Amino acid sequence: MAAPAEGQPAGGIGAAVAAANQRARGSVLRNHGGGHAPVSYLELFFDLVFVFAITQISHSLHHHLTWHGLAESAVLFLSVWWGWIYTAWVSNWADPDRLPIRLLLLGVMLASLAMAVAIPAAFSEHGLLFAGSYVALQLGRSFIAMLIFRREGAARMRNMARIAAWFAASAPLWIGGALTANPDLRLLLWLAALGIEYVGPMTMFRTPLLGRSSGSDWDISGSHMAERCALFIIIALGEGIVVTGASVADAPWGAGLALALTTAFAGSALLWWLYFDLGAQRGAQLISGHEQVGRMARNAYTYLHMPIVLGVVIAAVGDALLLEHWHEVASRELVLVQTGGTVLFLAGLGLFKRFANTIRNFPLSHMVAIAAFLALGLRAWMTPMGSLAFAATGVAILLGAAVWEWVSYHGGWMERMERLGLPYPQRVRERFERRRREGESG
Repeated sequence: MAAPAEGQPAGGIGAAVAAANQRARGSVLRNHGGGHAPVSYLELFFDLVFVFAITQISHSLHHHLTWHGLAESAVLFLSVWWGWIYTAWVSNWADPDRLPIRLLLLGVMLASLAMAVAIPAAFSEHGLLFAGSYVALQLGRSFIAMLIFRREGAARMRNMARIAAWFAASAPLWIGGALTANPDLRLLLWLAALGIEYVGPMTMFRTPLLGRSSGSDWDISGSHMAERCALFIIIALGEGIVVTGASVADAPWGAGLALALTTAFAGSALLWWLYFDLGAQRGAQLISGHEQVGRMARNAYTYLHMPIVLGVVIAAVGDALLLEHWHEVASRELVLVQTGGTVLFLAGLGLFKRFANTIRNFPLSHMVAIAAFLALGLRAWMTPMGSLAFAATGVAILLGAAVWEWVSYHGGWMERMERLGLPYPQRVRERFERRRREGESG
């Protein structure tokens, strides 16, 4: 057999391929190369803790329907979301079937469960349990991932070190807030801690001595991130179904209660429809082929999915109030949470969809629905209105937005009007085509 040429590695191409396969087997990364990375069974198991956490937040808000209670619930939600989304980023890079990653996710799951248990009394006697579990979850996952990634390249290890540094900077505020007996001061300190953490990704985790992350540090699977966030929407919508069922399980059955149940269910179904009818699919397609997938995941999924999920959670509290008081005049609490939750959902969803269509516009159907909900809420706030009538009108607004968007997605208003021989404003047509060309070129 001839000896290898000078400078050629022994074994040739076959040996190089074998060596690459060996390195892949020794890696804890998915090595998806930006392609599809399936959601694992362990990730679905992990999400069960957050089903419980969302339920805890919903119940906490239901029993503390004041402005202060709403602020506390918002802090609790932002903490839960931040714990979940950062773990979703890590499991996007790392392979949950590898033993170190599996043990890491199970440890994070335990810390998340402790945090969820503490939610109802997080601003009273269980503040230290909540804050300690949260800090352990965020700092522990980041530090252990940094150690696990030390064999995966210095850049990836430095990236996790930057993230750990930002969580270390906020940790004293979490623990200090938990140690104070003043709930108002605790709220302020925890808000400050969240402020630090939420600014981190916006600055690409700029850290002294370590610099800042670059776009190449966020080589994620876009389809995996889209699927994970869609599953969290299902978790939040599922909470609404649980609230609906629990609220009527022991109540005396009758035609009025049946109508209230149908109304609450229709509202949840329409929220699902508005998110999943091609909007989620378009978002997944866009991020999968995006040249800056990390930035897309940060903006459209890490940040813009927060108001979507929080809106669903708040609207679920409105469903509980409806089913408890369907035969009464709509209370201001019902008007506030139902209007506020749905508007928050529509605003977040409209901004998300703005990233996922070719003309980069906020959907007009969502804009009109938001205005209609605000008008309905103002009407019910100023003038007595039956709870069922208020909720049914809200469902009608959502139905109108869903039908409007369905026509736009499945054939389009311009095309349908042309087939019917109806005039379509030329200025609107030209504006639409120009924005579509600009979106496709951008």
